[in-house]
Amino acid sequence: MTEPAPVLGIIGGSGLYQIDGLANTEWIEVSSPFGKPSDAVLIGELDGLKLAFLPRHGRGHKVPPSEINYRANIDVLKRVGVTDIVSVSAVGSLKENLKPGDFVLVDQFIDRSFARVKSFFGTGLVAHVSMAHPVCGRLGDTIAGAAKALPELTLARGGTYIVMEGPQFSTQAESELYRSWGASVIGMTNMPEAKLAREAELCYATIAMVTDFDCWHPDHDHVTVEAVIKVLLANAEKARSLVKAVAAALPRRREPCRQGCDHALEYALITAPEARDPAMLKKLDAVAGRVLKRG
Repeated sequence: MTEPAPVLGIIGGSGLYQIDGLANTEWIEVSSPFGKPSDAVLIGELDGLKLAFLPRHGRGHKVPPSEINYRANIDVLKRVGVTDIVSVSAVGSLKENLKPGDFVLVDQFIDRSFARVKSFFGTGLVAHVSMAHPVCGRLGDTIAGAAKALPELTLARGGTYIVMEGPQFSTQAESELYRSWGASVIGMTNMPEAKLAREAELCYATIAMVTDFDCWHPDHDHVTVEAVIKVLLANAEKARSLVKAVAAALPRRREPCRQGCDHALEYALITAPEARDPAMLKKLDAVAGRVLKRG
């Protein structure tokens, strides 16, 4: 079975609102049965690779973390042919060795969000996917390799990202609690994004950009938007350089994911075919079309 040519999806968070160097660009409105996505999708080519860029908060940063339509965002990326998603996110550091300006290639999550719809599935079609290894190791290898060619960028591979609801930053007690759990960074946006990418059978990886030390650090006892934005602006060019390097390094012939991200729904659907809700099936035509076509 021939795998589709790779299409790289970039979800840009705080600080990354555009991708430089894209050729043949076009902003396109993509409809989703799950509602309105954060913005139109920018389609283009980077180093000969098709790329789709979606600003997570919308252009101009209009949508707060709890109000992002994560389902629609993942759904529209799947509809435009994306196979691999690189999520770029601003985070606070929970470890002394991860300094503002550093990047972290996350490999685990703790989901502490509570006000968001976290699955494409539900009553009428039940499914359970594995999240034991929530990011794609193959895609992570590509990102780590690309980062080595960028001496201006410090990238730590591995770390746990704790996702808080927000929009307020942590209390000091919360920050100390999360540190005691062994978390490396804290942010507000990568859940349920990573869960939904897995349900959509998309390879997914997170590049976390450290902006501050949260409020646990004795020399950084409070986080201000002004301080965060200052580091964000400094990191933006590094992030764009890394995206370019990843696009250049991603193999042009896509092989099956060794981790099985691209077949996450293979044995995940629990509801018997005759009991499945037709309305649900229609909504899931892009997300789960590969397995639903088999009946």
